[in-house]
Amino acid sequence: MVRKRVVVTGRVQGVFYRDTCRRVAQEYGVSGWVRNLEDGSVMAVFEGEPDAVETLVRWARQGPPAAVVEGVEVSEEEPEGLGGGFEVRSSWS
Repeated sequence: MVRKRVVVTGRVQGVFYRDTCRRVAQEYGVSGWVRNLEDGSVMAVFEGEPDAVETLVRWARQGPPAAVVEGVEVSEEEPEGLGGGFEVRSSWS
């Protein structure tokens, strides 16, 4: 298991980024969460098998069709054993 946190900048709010991210994560069996941040970026945590998490990181660099991704910061974290699926969290709370 691996865990990665991504912060995505660009036009990523109001373009179904979070919901699409949730659906893609569920498709690949990745656990975690995604939320909008106050500065207009999106943060997500992906946890799961290395190949599946890398697929989500690659997806984050593109996002859904209406998104314009300008940057993606990726950091590795210690896995926490998330197994409860993938959720869209409330904005910047």
